[in-house]
Amino acid sequence: MNKNVKKIAVIISSVVLVIITLLAYIEFSHTDDLSVIFFDIGQGDSTLITTPSGYSILIDGGPDRSILAKLGRELPFYDRTIDLMILTHPHQDHIGGLVEVLLRYDVKHILYTGADYASPTFIEWINVIKEKNISFTTATVGQLFRFGDIELEILYPFEDFTGREFKDVNDSSMVAKLTYGETSFLFTGDAPIAVEEELIKYDDVALGSDVLKIGHHGSRYSSSLEFLRAVNPDLAIIQSGEGNRYGHPHKLVTKRLEGMGITTLRNDTMGDIQLVSDGEKVWVEP
Repeated sequence: MNKNVKKIAVIISSVVLVIITLLAYIEFSHTDDLSVIFFDIGQGDSTLITTPSGYSILIDGGPDRSILAKLGRELPFYDRTIDLMILTHPHQDHIGGLVEVLLRYDVKHILYTGADYASPTFIEWINVIKEKNISFTTATVGQLFRFGDIELEILYPFEDFTGREFKDVNDSSMVAKLTYGETSFLFTGDAPIAVEEELIKYDDVALGSDVLKIGHHGSRYSSSLEFLRAVNPDLAIIQSGEGNRYGHPHKLVTKRLEGMGITTLRNDTMGDIQLVSDGEKVWVEP
């Protein structure tokens, strides 16, 4: 066998090996479990949901571009797709990293309440969405999004907020419930107590969830006792940055959770928090 033939044989063998390895990786990476990772993103919110059928949902993007490193570690190297990007509300600690995600990933769909907000980051986010012609849905109560066996239901807002300005844009914060089999996760953004009260009046039964993403980083302006009782979670996640200047989470909230016997997990003390569900139970991935 001459040298050229040997070279071609080595190249073909290498290519075949790479293909086999890639196929094995893809097969291994698909499971029957739902993964929900609450990123330690500093003082802000960002959550990556990966469904059993391989869909990726990103809720908020934290305060800056550090979300890119988080996504790079968690998403497969061969997949640069975000199937759904959700912005709960446009404060910097939620939208800060989303422009960079739009520029570097193939985002298939956007979900937002439509509320207007005069910040450079929000304006840039909207402009990039228009430039890339990404499909967009304005969130309102009752909408249901399905990703294989996963359902995402919008619980708030109760009306279309398109173009509406808010004195406090936290009042526009989206609330959504993710359900997989018998398990459920409630995402509240920075929804304040006034929104919590509206949700309880509208349908307190729908709020019941195994996991609650605590509103507004554990601020005392969210997570009323009545709301916690309505949700009645087994696990509560607090997304607050280590040593943040706001003093989040507030002692009133942590004591309230402790008094109700709710297991509380915090980004500022634990780093990234990954929860996994098989449709019957939820556990913390070590």
